[in-house]
Amino acid sequence: MGKRFLLVGGVFSFCLLALVCTRCGKKAEKPANAIMVWHWMTDRNDAFVKLAEKYEKETGVKVNFELYAPSDAYSQKIIAAAQAKVLPDIYGILDKKEIIASFIQSGFVADLTEEFKANNSAWEKSLFPKALSVNKFETDNIYHVKPGIYGVPIDVTNIQMLYNRKLLKKAGIDQPPVNFKEFLTAVQALKAQGITGLVSGWGELWMADCFASNYAFNIMGESRVMATFKGDVPYTDPDWIKVLSIFKDLQNKGALAEGIVTKANKFAEQDFALERAAFAFNGSWCVNVYHDMNPDLEYGAMLPPPINGALPMKIWGGAGSSFVVNNLSAQKALAINFLKWLTAKEQQAFLSTETRNLPANQEALTQIPEILSQFASSMNNTTHPTIWPYNEDALVIEAFDKGIQSIIIGEKTPEQVAQDVQTVKDRQMAKKRSKNKS
Repeated sequence: MGKRFLLVGGVFSFCLLALVCTRCGKKAEKPANAIMVWHWMTDRNDAFVKLAEKYEKETGVKVNFELYAPSDAYSQKIIAAAQAKVLPDIYGILDKKEIIASFIQSGFVADLTEEFKANNSAWEKSLFPKALSVNKFETDNIYHVKPGIYGVPIDVTNIQMLYNRKLLKKAGIDQPPVNFKEFLTAVQALKAQGITGLVSGWGELWMADCFASNYAFNIMGESRVMATFKGDVPYTDPDWIKVLSIFKDLQNKGALAEGIVTKANKFAEQDFALERAAFAFNGSWCVNVYHDMNPDLEYGAMLPPPINGALPMKIWGGAGSSFVVNNLSAQKALAINFLKWLTAKEQQAFLSTETRNLPANQEALTQIPEILSQFASSMNNTTHPTIWPYNEDALVIEAFDKGIQSIIIGEKTPEQVAQDVQTVKDRQMAKKRSKNKS
């Protein structure tokens, strides 16, 4: 959650992998009071095992967690198991919405709507609405999936700005900036002390895209952003020039870490954890990463400082990791009961403490570390491409994100990038119209 997981190349990859998986073996028999869970979360495996032991003591139901990593290998295993109809009782689907829809339409995912609505929607109300929205299909969705809730979030995530308290204090800054103008002023004070301003993994295009998206929503509002994706507002619009100009301003003010356009996020995380930069743009998963690198790091989380005070700052976020229930499982009822237990307050607080991830259960927030609470406090500001009514064409996104990099290194102006992006947009829109006519 907090990242874009496009781990398998769409429906074509689904079909191709299915063709080569017809030799998968039959599903092994297991006791009637046992359920199998497949997951990819290496950082949570030990905690899952402890919870499984606790659940068996409480209920007599044995839960077997099986870890398959890395995540791309896990995704391939899930697709292979779906074709062979040997999926476990509980699993996750690490892919875009259309692939999740294909699993549902193939009968591999149980509709959990009635379970969430039972007992006056107690289960549904306990979880973050933004986390559940990632697992929902609304009425008249473009995938033609029956409206309902099909997944269970076990944690949530969002992407914000982090600030180093000690470095800000060294530069004479008592409080983190509350708007973009104050942020640029803070950067100058830090620079005077030889301290780097902002670091982030913008060598990974999706992270630069996320940062730009935050400011697009803040500068022009959601309706105009969506109108752009539809093709009604051009990227040469003055508001988009303002969005792109942010990167020019940051570079001109010396706010960005050296080499930011080629820096992978793991190295950006190292820079912030080892106090080589005062600000970072990163997701809530960083809490665990920073703790492992520097347990004594003094830092806080905040929304990216807004430019337009009249519009909210939207940040990417929602469900971090989610499980679904195999609709073909003979132990479907047991699987659902376990997921209800796993997402209850006590278990969610345990998972959060053990793994330093945000709990999906809102009631567990009182039992988590302060830095996670700061991330959690902004969950109402979250949005994500998976829940937008419109999404931009992939080639347009690529042109936009690479354009950001070219602005930072001084190769192109915001106006030139805007024109380049619009050229790609026009071409893709023409292809779409031609395809629709045929």
